[in-house]
Amino acid sequence: MCKRFKKVMIWLSLLISFGSATVTAQLLQDTATLRLVKKDINYIYNFQFDKAHKVYEEIINVYPEHPIVFLLKGMMIYWENFPLLHTSFSHVSFENDMNECIRLSELNDKSDTDPEYLLADLCARGMLLMFYADNELIMEVTPLTISTYKHLKRAFAFTSSCTDLYYFTGIYKYYREEYPKVYPVYKSLAFLFPRGDMVTGLKELKTAARSSIVLKAESLFLLSWIYLGLENNLSESLNYSRILYTEYPQNELYMDTYLRNLLLVKNYNEAEKILSDSSLDTGNKYFHGQFIILKGILQEKLYHNNKLALQYYNQGITELSLYGDYGDEYAAYAYFGLSRISDDNGEKHSRKTYRKEAMKLAEFKKITFDR
Repeated sequence: MCKRFKKVMIWLSLLISFGSATVTAQLLQDTATLRLVKKDINYIYNFQFDKAHKVYEEIINVYPEHPIVFLLKGMMIYWENFPLLHTSFSHVSFENDMNECIRLSELNDKSDTDPEYLLADLCARGMLLMFYADNELIMEVTPLTISTYKHLKRAFAFTSSCTDLYYFTGIYKYYREEYPKVYPVYKSLAFLFPRGDMVTGLKELKTAARSSIVLKAESLFLLSWIYLGLENNLSESLNYSRILYTEYPQNELYMDTYLRNLLLVKNYNEAEKILSDSSLDTGNKYFHGQFIILKGILQEKLYHNNKLALQYYNQGITELSLYGDYGDEYAAYAYFGLSRISDDNGEKHSRKTYRKEAMKLAEFKKITFDR
């Protein structure tokens, strides 16, 4: 099953809870602390972790035992170590924080009058489920999903008017209709869910991207991804990735996304400027490997320097090989490039071999950079 589909299905399960709860409890009614929470989240998404930790200390001084503080701490660990692998020691702290968030949420929960702890509980469960799904830890996913179900059902007692929730409703309405078209094998599964509406889903995601507080970045990223891989609309994808890069310029994931889109629309000059202005030696081999492959595309397409492009492609593939499925997407771009270079060199066998590997790894088979 596609990794991203598993993520989406996990978030769809959370849709029920988030989309039917009203936040009325202590921390989120505290305007000053809520402002700090928003600030902390922005720092996390912009990879300004030193500042995020400082704001976090302010929050924990006011609410040291609130489950939200453990949720925020877990978010920082997740993004500081992105991609968070099960082989990384950091995953222990991440899981401990999320489990503590769940424990405190259920200890303090007053489900009849106060959904704040229920929301914290479900959010922590959602992040844990995403981590387990990302790392193919199916034995962990199943029991957590089962134990989460009773909490999801309780959320039906509440209603919501929060703009951030358009993220979840938009995901559901769009993917409920689109995914079975892309992957027909899941048509029978889709019939178990109420019908969606792709047009309305995109509209609601755009509302979240414009107006939400917590899920603004996630909404922009998802829109860029949908328009690139599912709607085949490069200009729209570029638009949302540009906003992401502008608002979170230090987020290397968003920078990669914007650079990829610039290269796809052949805006090589802007892509080269960003690659030249940015330090590639961030210490994170995952992002470094992606940047190197994008540099390879630039050398191949703009300068027709196949020799240097070949070097970059192979280096990027090697660096991303450490990250399993996480590295597949950009490794596929490199293999497509190696196939083109082999074709230029008259090496038919290598051309076919590299292209076969690229097609095996690529999630969206049309994104090849061939044109």
